[in-house]
Amino acid sequence: MYYYVMKSNDIRRNLATEQYLMNEIKFDEPLLLFYIEGPCIIVGGNQNTLEEINKKYVDEHGIVVTRRLSGGGAVYQDLGNLCFSFVVDSDSEEFGDFKSFVQPIVDALHDMGAKTAEVSGRNDILVDGKKFSGNAMYSKGGKTFSHGTLMLDVDLSVIPKALDVPEDKIKSKGIKSVSSRVTNLKPYLAPKYQNLTTPEFRDRLLKELFHVDDLSLIKDKEYHLTDDDQKGIDKIFDDYYNNWDWVYGNSPEFTVKKRQHFTNGTIDARLQVDDGKVSNVKFFGDYFGPKDSNEVADKLKGVRFERKDFEDALKDVDLNNYFTGISRDDFFDMLF
Repeated sequence: MYYYVMKSNDIRRNLATEQYLMNEIKFDEPLLLFYIEGPCIIVGGNQNTLEEINKKYVDEHGIVVTRRLSGGGAVYQDLGNLCFSFVVDSDSEEFGDFKSFVQPIVDALHDMGAKTAEVSGRNDILVDGKKFSGNAMYSKGGKTFSHGTLMLDVDLSVIPKALDVPEDKIKSKGIKSVSSRVTNLKPYLAPKYQNLTTPEFRDRLLKELFHVDDLSLIKDKEYHLTDDDQKGIDKIFDDYYNNWDWVYGNSPEFTVKKRQHFTNGTIDARLQVDDGKVSNVKFFGDYFGPKDSNEVADKLKGVRFERKDFEDALKDVDLNNYFTGISRDDFFDMLF
């Protein structure tokens, strides 16, 4: 088995690296990847991004949002989480057989004191019945990767805020996440491992997986990126993980309903969104205005479903002519 430890803490660059190594580099043995990232949300390949995240909270707190190739639900990660990925030939493992991929990780955790860690359900790893790892899988071109999270010391207070979307606001054909009881792994490790930083935890796992006491003994198994590799990764980063169309525009068709009562009337907005852009808008309500609000709706068609794009599209429009007595800020706050 070979391994590569990613230097970046940017989930977008790390996923690009994983995709590149899977697609472009041929290994005669399985490849193990480890990566750690700053606060981020990764939605599954079949999900509607806006249906999974609290966009306002995410934007205000600088949480990176991206979409992965694999299916499954949305996950929040920060520097207290360690990601791992096994890349193998597709014919060496059965797709969906998560247990065969993650069992070496579980065995290593047992050796580190987390004796109750176990593979459970379709793709989770639990400790004392609580989830600390979710896993997903993707195959292409004769290769498969199975990647997962290990919540060592994640700020759990952020998860319900960043992933909490009000019900009945967005409805789509995307695959919804399923909430689970989650926990950090740290308290379940043996005392001598409970003060490890995430990078130290990663290195300890590497030693356990390779059955060595010193990483210098497996230097010949470590992969090093070339300049050409880096160029290929940069292209995937731009084409996919840092690309609005991939992260948001790739969402399934969905509808948005926003309704709010103001002193000067109620606005009930219905929006149809395809590929992340507005395809149809209709305003209902008992608001007043000397002009027809359908004119506002027409200006929003084809616009990306982002507050800034809406503001730009309506920057020359006096909204008071359509929704008298309702301020611009209140109008956009209602929608977003």
